[in-house]
Amino acid sequence: MRIPRDLSSADLVKRLGKLGYAISRQTGSHLRLTRNEGGEHHVTIPNHDPLRIDTLAAILDSVAKHRGVSRDELLELLLG
Repeated sequence: MRIPRDLSSADLVKRLGKLGYAISRQTGSHLRLTRNEGGEHHVTIPNHDPLRIDTLAAILDSVAKHRGVSRDELLELLLG
């Protein structure tokens, strides 16, 4: 599945929230999300609309690696 090119940070935060991530803090224009299930995992997301493709790819790779799935499987979970 292709990475969406028009995904905003607010939309990504909402979708990651369904996987157990919650905003733990905000510093300037960056949001820090934390997930405690399956070991603590932190993801930093710039508060931009839309997110750059390479930035989004790095975030998705980090989340996929923590969950033990591929990026495509994670995109299916997030975007349905």
